[in-house]
Amino acid sequence: MEHILELYQKPYDSRRPLVCFDEKSTQLLAHITDPLGLQLGQAARQDYEYKRNGTRNMFLFVEPKAGARHVLVTHRRTKRDFAFVMRYLVDVLYPEAECIDVVMDNLNTHHYHSLVEFFGKPEADRIWSRLEIHYTPVHASWLNMAEIELSILSKQCLSRRIPNEWTLITEIVAWEQARNEKKAKIRWNFTVNDARQVFKEHYPTALTC
Repeated sequence: MEHILELYQKPYDSRRPLVCFDEKSTQLLAHITDPLGLQLGQAARQDYEYKRNGTRNMFLFVEPKAGARHVLVTHRRTKRDFAFVMRYLVDVLYPEAECIDVVMDNLNTHHYHSLVEFFGKPEADRIWSRLEIHYTPVHASWLNMAEIELSILSKQCLSRRIPNEWTLITEIVAWEQARNEKKAKIRWNFTVNDARQVFKEHYPTALTC
């Protein structure tokens, strides 16, 4: 935990960006009957019945100190998908970066071997050498600032019925563009000292005296 918190306290460096990575599944839900729009003195209304059109996965990258984020929509979140989004991170989003610090949770797909399986060792080594992976501790995924950005995405963009993949992608692109134009940053205030107070029962006495 302290390792992640110390990483968050480092000053911004464009040559070594800090990127938080996470993923989320969302349902595609279509109206069966047309909803009723806003009227004077009456809120919009919709039928409780809907048509389920499957799910899509969203991979989210957010650079909290720069106020930048990017979302990729995929059908699944397999090892293959993880391998391709890591290559996308290195070659498309940050091609000029010397190294990228990536904060993510420790899912069974989030590993070097996923890249080896689909790209082969030479290409996997090229991609992985550009990354410094920082895994959040077990039961501490709240340390990943990408969860904050996913929550904002859910509230501002996805809190309604979205019927198909095309609509999902276009809505996310519009949301992403607006957030990036504002350079909306995440200000993380929870420090190592705070952690030692809040979780002091888990620390050795030497660290808390």
